Amino acid sequence: MVRLNSATPLPVLNRLTVPARYRDAALFVLLAVLFGSAFVAIKTGLRELPPVLFASLRFDVGATALLAYVVLTRPRSAWLPRSRGDVLGIGVAGLFLVALNNGLLFLGQGSTTPAMASIMYGLNPVLAPVIAWWVLGDRLSRGGALGIGVALAGVVIIVQPSPSAVADASVLGQLLVAGAAGAVALGSVLLQRVDPGMDRVPLTAWAMGLGALVLHAVSLAAGESPASVVGIEPVTVASVLVVGIPATAVAYAIHFGLLERVGAVRANLVAYAVPVVAALLGWLVLGAVVSGWTVLGFAVVVAGFGLIERTTLRTELRRLRDRPTEPDSTPAAPPCDD
Repeated sequence: MVRLNSATPLPVLNRLTVPARYRDAALFVLLAVLFGSAFVAIKTGLRELPPVLFASLRFDVGATALLAYVVLTRPRSAWLPRSRGDVLGIGVAGLFLVALNNGLLFLGQGSTTPAMASIMYGLNPVLAPVIAWWVLGDRLSRGGALGIGVALAGVVIIVQPSPSAVADASVLGQLLVAGAAGAVALGSVLLQRVDPGMDRVPLTAWAMGLGALVLHAVSLAAGESPASVVGIEPVTVASVLVVGIPATAVAYAIHFGLLERVGAVRANLVAYAVPVVAALLGWLVLGAVVSGWTVLGFAVVVAGFGLIERTTLRTELRRLRDRPTEPDSTPAAPPCDD
């Protein structure tokens, strides 16, 4: 174990510090796992709970857990909004990334097939660069645009929509899910534009609370009865808790932090990794068979990421190749007397 003191050489400190690029990559993978694993719990909960009410309960639990954590671990000045930008950030995140996204998504899934819903929701990372160009003036290179297209093709390969499923899907449901993807893309870019000063964890907590209130109003407007929660089975309660804490409180805090550090376009690419994680976890937990098409789709998604991040990958490979070999710090053994 290394003991740090004022005399500790800087190279040792640098080796103990995880570079931001590796930290964000690890958080990206964790976010995909958390969002992907939610599908198992959501499938269980929807057997008893109406969809929008279930989404409302998800954010009731998530907001309560995250607000409690923030209040207990941070001073009051750190978790209360202080500026107009903070209030706008909470409003944008709560309305677009929480309420509008989940409301449209859950309503759309009720009248369209899961395959078509997955494809339509996968438009989120495709729409984000277009909205970022319109709102922020960001431009995407030809290689980056090609990578997004390749990754989207990988998602289509994994989902494998059949012509009959496309023909039977409701046009309204497809439009609602496409609207959810657009809400995420627009909300992510607007949050980057507003650039609130408060930390992303308390901002996420407040946004979830606001989104939960809006979703409850939508649930009532859709004719869902709050009495549906009475008498639900323990497994349904467990599914709400699983979705509400790891897949919401933790996942949304990670997502909002990535939005701040890497931008809306890169952060929203997690939508391509989630179907892969869901397929793998479905195989591990539910015994669902992973087909050769799923493996091929995963390879295509990876190729798309490679095209999008090709400059970063080249830089990392060059750094590894050019890194000088560190001298062996192990002291040489004293000579032996024969």
